[in-house]
Amino acid sequence: MTDKAKILVTRRLLQPNEDRLQAEYDATLSSDDHIMSTDEVIAAADGMDALLICVTEPLNADAIARLPESVRAIMTLSVGLEHLDLDAAKARGIAVMSTPDVVTDPTVEIAMCLMLGAARRVTEGAGMMRAHEWDTWTPRMLVGTDVTGATLGIYGMGRIGRTLAKRARGFDMTIHYHNRSRLSFDLEAGASYYTSVEALLPASPFFAITAPSTPETQGFLNAERIALLPDGAIVVNTSRGNLIDDDALIDALKSGKVAAAGLDVFNGEPSNVRQEYLDLPNVFLTPHIGSAATKARVAMGDMLLDGLELFRADEPVPNRVV
Repeated sequence: MTDKAKILVTRRLLQPNEDRLQAEYDATLSSDDHIMSTDEVIAAADGMDALLICVTEPLNADAIARLPESVRAIMTLSVGLEHLDLDAAKARGIAVMSTPDVVTDPTVEIAMCLMLGAARRVTEGAGMMRAHEWDTWTPRMLVGTDVTGATLGIYGMGRIGRTLAKRARGFDMTIHYHNRSRLSFDLEAGASYYTSVEALLPASPFFAITAPSTPETQGFLNAERIALLPDGAIVVNTSRGNLIDDDALIDALKSGKVAAAGLDVFNGEPSNVRQEYLDLPNVFLTPHIGSAATKARVAMGDMLLDGLELFRADEPVPNRVV
């Protein structure tokens, strides 16, 4: 097709993505990167063929029903889809595209960073340095937990879980996992499968959450399941904040049942993260930056635009979810 698609882009993207949008499309780019309200998105979508949004612009069933008739596709710069009502989009005949695969490596890099930072008490060490409190050395100073040779339990063995297992093997970690279904022998790569997460937890001194957010997984790590972890376990979450019961994890971090946590995602993010997570010295935290690496972010934008071109040409779209 030779006509340029009209695209509303709700947030500032990396420069290569914006350059491509301006060169190849009739794109309306964000000028100030503010979070657009639903009403703003709907008004600005008038006459647009497609929307390129982020998780900061949720579209529920009512919002999708109110979109102009011109909108034929919604592209979300994310893997997660909980901010979109997919059934409503399907009912309107609107295609939805996401960005799987390309975020796997950077997200796993953050997971490893969180695991190492939590285990080796980096929050406490950095705080000591910045407060100019490091005035001596003792054999007992900031002694953390060994990662090399430890056992890692992984909840959710999709692309991210399997890649985390691969990276962790570089630290000679033993891998245990639970998944909705057992992986093939080749994909397991020596990992031990547990038929239930309740069986996996006691065998997981390091425990990483890489399962998607679904009605079944929300609130998964509650007080009862935390009690099944070994004393002094280390918990890592790069999935979604709503997989964790904050009260339960905070209590466990205060009591020492959980020695430390590495968290990139939170309930109430970004403005209503629990203050206890910010205050506790045994929490190593980052602000949802799993995919925040240059190559990955550019690839996310390119994947969406490549998918839009396939959609407009009536070709199969690998990253289309509706």
